[in-house]
Amino acid sequence: MNATILLNNEEHYPVLLDEILSIISPQNGGTFIDCTLGQGGYTNAILKFNEANVIAIDRDPDIKLIAQKIKLQNKNRFLFFNKKFSDIDKIQTKNYNIKAIIFDLGYSYTQIKDPKKGLSFESKGKLNMKLGLNSFSADEVINKLDQKDLELIFKYFGEEKDSKLISKKIVEYRLKSNLNTEKLVNIINSVKKKRGKTHNATKIFQAIRIFVNKEISELIYGLINSTKILGNNGIILAVSFHSLEDRIIKYFLKSLSEDKKISRYFPEEKNHNKLFKLISKKPIFPSRKEISINKPSRSAKLRYGIKKKNIINFEKDILNKFSKLLEIENLSSKL
Repeated sequence: MNATILLNNEEHYPVLLDEILSIISPQNGGTFIDCTLGQGGYTNAILKFNEANVIAIDRDPDIKLIAQKIKLQNKNRFLFFNKKFSDIDKIQTKNYNIKAIIFDLGYSYTQIKDPKKGLSFESKGKLNMKLGLNSFSADEVINKLDQKDLELIFKYFGEEKDSKLISKKIVEYRLKSNLNTEKLVNIINSVKKKRGKTHNATKIFQAIRIFVNKEISELIYGLINSTKILGNNGIILAVSFHSLEDRIIKYFLKSLSEDKKISRYFPEEKNHNKLFKLISKKPIFPSRKEISINKPSRSAKLRYGIKKKNIINFEKDILNKFSKLLEIENLSSKL
């Protein structure tokens, strides 16, 4: 799901922008980290406030051109790093007052429609789906991994009910020829009946994209390492677009902000590792007005937490919680 929609060649619409600005208060100054620069929506809005600075990250090398334009306009108030956001702790931030770190986990319209990236099931030719700094492509995943591995990827990363049959059909087809985008879509359509407005291939393509870009470990380590560099009273915000992302963000913030309940038969155990204060346990959704302007924003959810203290080894819990997903992601070692 794309986080922004292009209104023309220059403008785009960043999701939940007003809500994010009201939470982080850039008018009061400080440095903000935009973990997914993309088309520059959040960054440009923050930099409109003269006392605010932005450190931006994006793994997509094509975003360098956008970063250069922003740098020309803002000079000493803007830095850009072509990195994965899981490496945020490798950026030198000690000399900055980091007020907030923002994750927008969607994709821009330009990325989805870029034929070189091959993110869309409407693309033609060889499968790709690499967003930058990748070690393998969707072509290798579909044409090299065995049936069981593909089934696990489709089931857990795409939440696809027909994962077993689709993976079986893929492996059968590979005996004749390698698959490209069109052939993969045809196989999916041969298994699934059209229901509603969602394209049959949506979940499978989501699963492959998550696997190719290692989006599970990226998100988990992005959250962990952001927490490590953020000072007390700093804010982590994350906008997600599908249930798997939201589940990880929700668990991370919630598990580090409340007392633990071992069982309904025992009282709550005091959790002395409360890293975050949550203003609300419920996510923030786009307004009806925003959805009317930018329909893809309807699936967006914003969650945020305010860091209250520094704690060692807080990451063990979330790594254990999502160990199955990380294990599936590591099937890439076979490629």
